[in-house]
Amino acid sequence: MNPFEGPRIERRRVIVGGSAYWGTMQDDGLLGLNDGRRVDPIDLVHLPPCEPTKIIGAHISYVSRSMETRGKPKPTDNPTYFTKPPTAANGHNGTLLKYDGTRYLNYEGEVGAIIGKVTRNVTLDEAWECIAGFAPVLDMGAQDFRDTDQGSMLRVKGFDGYCPIGPGIVRGVDPRKEVLRTYRNGLMVQEASIGEELIWEANYLIADIARYITLMPGDVIMTGTPAHSRSLDVGDTIELEISGLGRLKNIVAAAPIPRADGIGHPPMDTEEVRRVALGFDERVREDLKANYRAAAKAPQ
Repeated sequence: MNPFEGPRIERRRVIVGGSAYWGTMQDDGLLGLNDGRRVDPIDLVHLPPCEPTKIIGAHISYVSRSMETRGKPKPTDNPTYFTKPPTAANGHNGTLLKYDGTRYLNYEGEVGAIIGKVTRNVTLDEAWECIAGFAPVLDMGAQDFRDTDQGSMLRVKGFDGYCPIGPGIVRGVDPRKEVLRTYRNGLMVQEASIGEELIWEANYLIADIARYITLMPGDVIMTGTPAHSRSLDVGDTIELEISGLGRLKNIVAAAPIPRADGIGHPPMDTEEVRRVALGFDERVREDLKANYRAAAKAPQ
């Protein structure tokens, strides 16, 4: 069944009385648990609304992000990917740890497509049928480690808890018709009309990956972020709202240096790290905007 069809249905996974339960959001704002109870989800601990074996992200798939980082509206002819381990999954109202000795913890607000069935060797049309639903996802990154792991971004993207998902998984909504907004301490820092900016849609990413890699129920495909990913400080609140899908909230907390400090590649503060974590300076950004406007007006 196409995930856009039918009424809007939002499923959440929460902790009630020390146990995990699935439930469906009701019109009155209460969560109807599978056992028949109705609870207020406001103060409940939320778990990720899926149990992924894989979390796969597209590197750059929004026009504004490509302009910001590459100076052109499309970064490459075909999408490229990175992975996060399943232990990166986090939930709504979860904590994001910023470790002593690291400087740059960047947010990236994204739409996550949650796989609903075993998916391998599918067409573009068939890929839509493999999606259980969509959810807001915060693709967090410790940019201090950008100069290591031979570009795989294992540590940049893979810290425990660096992939908040939720509050729930939603069917009956086409995210291509919605708007993505990210808020830092209540101030909007990212905004995009998804359908106008997205370069590669979720079905394209799924069909591409599933040519050679089997996707399992619960796996998460992160579809990319618009411009203005920046670093957070301890105590910051970061919220991602996608109209029709919901609002995901997380808080940054301090964590001590790991006990094995002194071994392995250290966090770095290099020009490349700062370029990605903090963005170009305003002059360069305005030049890129001017180039983009000129390219948009040029005859095809």
